[in-house]
Amino acid sequence: MQINELERNDLSWLRLQSVEVRLEIVNHHLTICQMYLNELFEEEVVEKAGARYSHNKPQGGAYSRWGYNPGSVKVGDHRIKMDIPRIRNNETKQCEPLDRYQQVRSNDQPTEQLIKGVLLGLSMRDYDGVVDYLNEGFGMSKSSVSRSFKVKTSEKLEEFENRRFDQDTFVGLFIDGKYLASEQIIIVLGVTNQGVKVPLGFIQSHSEHSGPISDLLSDLVSRGLGYDQGLLVVIDGSKGLKKAVKDVFGRYAVIQRCTWHKRENVKNYLKEEDQQWFTSDYHKALDQNTYKAAKADIDRLIKKIEPINRSAANSLKEASEEILTLHKLKLHSSWSRTFATTNVIENVNSQLVKYIRKVRYWKTSDMRYRWVAAGLIEIEKNMRKINNYRKLPELEKAINDYISAPSRKPRISTKIGT
Repeated sequence: MQINELERNDLSWLRLQSVEVRLEIVNHHLTICQMYLNELFEEEVVEKAGARYSHNKPQGGAYSRWGYNPGSVKVGDHRIKMDIPRIRNNETKQCEPLDRYQQVRSNDQPTEQLIKGVLLGLSMRDYDGVVDYLNEGFGMSKSSVSRSFKVKTSEKLEEFENRRFDQDTFVGLFIDGKYLASEQIIIVLGVTNQGVKVPLGFIQSHSEHSGPISDLLSDLVSRGLGYDQGLLVVIDGSKGLKKAVKDVFGRYAVIQRCTWHKRENVKNYLKEEDQQWFTSDYHKALDQNTYKAAKADIDRLIKKIEPINRSAANSLKEASEEILTLHKLKLHSSWSRTFATTNVIENVNSQLVKYIRKVRYWKTSDMRYRWVAAGLIEIEKNMRKINNYRKLPELEKAINDYISAPSRKPRISTKIGT
């Protein structure tokens, strides 16, 4: 079968072939697309220059057939080689492009499938081979994929950094950092009062210092993130994260420290034989339903650790209130699975790794931002609601009651001159 047979034939040619040939070609949809386009282009040529070898010329013989030029048409993320018919304007003595070919070419834009393919780890060098074709089909070049990916991910980044949150009411935030080639990418994930998980924003920072994180949170507030109703903010033990949350949200932030991170942090101070009983006692304390009982068990555990390792005891002591926030809200039994740890955002981080693992060299900060934004948008499409989301009104009320308590409100000084 000659290449130019496929590059010029239309669907009428296909109908004349044997069943075996037709079935083979059906398995390669680009061939069908090519034949259909050939048919469309030929229709336009007939309308302007008449049927082949016919002496009946439309439009007073204004146009003549003038052979073919090599060309290509993009279908999805693949490009099809084609011989494009030429017509000549007999008055101007110039060849004119087919209107239908121009129309098809105007839609030659990078698609979502290309972005998803690259994000899922498809090497740009391998993209040449990922195409179904029958002689005439061929993949986009590495440079073409790279340019298209850069254009599309730049659009994704702009969309991500400018979307607003005025129409949503958020109950909780998860904040965590992910190392990407020696640089921290700190991500904020929100949970709405409908249970929907939303990646809100991220920032590149060399460390978890409070300054960049405060800037990130302030930007989210400027884009409509409300917090007057109170927010349950789940973080690990980073002092920078905690300070940033307090600086931006003040008393409206109810901080829950990740119980898993704190357990692992304390265990790092202990010998292996001490780690086992510590883990058991730690979880028994957290499994208590009331704040009073859980706090009493944690205090006893601190005293038990202190003679063995004072640093381990101090580590547990400094977090003893914030690992029990859900107990204070009287909702530990309902929400410990979702809000007691940073597992929700850790899952997002692990999915993000799948999208960026093929990148061996991060050239610029813009590249980091484009890839992370595109990855988060893809991840968001498949996010499920949090467990127990129908009981979120209980959590909303508990948070609101907690931040409205007299002990949480700022004290007004009565000193003269203040």
